[in-house]
Amino acid sequence: MASNRRGVGLSAFSNAAISSDQYARHGQQLRTTHADALANQLSVFQAALHNFSLTHAKDIRSNPSFRAEFARMCNAIGVDPLAGSNVKQSGGAGAGGKAGSVWAKMLGSSVNDFYFELAVRVVEVCRETRSENGGMIAVNEVQKRIGKGRQGLVGGGMDVTEDDILRSIESLEPLGGMFKVQVLGGGRFIRSVPKELNPDQSKVLEVIQVLGYVSISLLRDNLGWERARAIAVMDDLVADSLVWVDTQADETEFWSPASMHDGA
Repeated sequence: MASNRRGVGLSAFSNAAISSDQYARHGQQLRTTHADALANQLSVFQAALHNFSLTHAKDIRSNPSFRAEFARMCNAIGVDPLAGSNVKQSGGAGAGGKAGSVWAKMLGSSVNDFYFELAVRVVEVCRETRSENGGMIAVNEVQKRIGKGRQGLVGGGMDVTEDDILRSIESLEPLGGMFKVQVLGGGRFIRSVPKELNPDQSKVLEVIQVLGYVSISLLRDNLGWERARAIAVMDDLVADSLVWVDTQADETEFWSPASMHDGA
């Protein structure tokens, strides 16, 4: 009995190839149209955000609450005011050949300038206090010192929040990571020395943030350390000026300069 099915000929393959090509062209047209629409929307958004930053530049610089809300708005839409601030144009721009970041052009230079100025003050505070704390200072202590202004000068204080300080530290990343934020015992600290803390040192500093001080016997009893281990850790912390020594008690105690400032 003869079969009623017809074989697949060359015309069927040709039609399939034509259909596939048509689908590909149509898909490319859709992608191009979509990309053009997004580019137009981005252009409108950039103009609106730039105008907003220029209109409210004074409030952004002077009002911490307004500045925090502005930063949160930028974060919500994926905008980093500090991103690319150290990028240079390949062909040069202007006398110095430097080009502001993409976001700086959108947001206006005042936003970047504020965080860079604040970063300079953060560096100054860290250097001024390094002999006291060994290069580990609480973020809230930095905030207090910046609010008071430079020592010996009238005025000059900046009304900033901890969030402002953390953002300004991000602008220091091109310096090679010398300034880092570290969490110890629930508190945030700025480490301005390149040395990393080992796990034992971090644990001791966390205990100090809770109790205010530690002693060799306290470490032995609560952490289960051998006496030699506890002494070695404390000797390293004392050598780096990260803790202060109090020999007036029955047993030598080790205090954190940051905890002493907080209690003051």
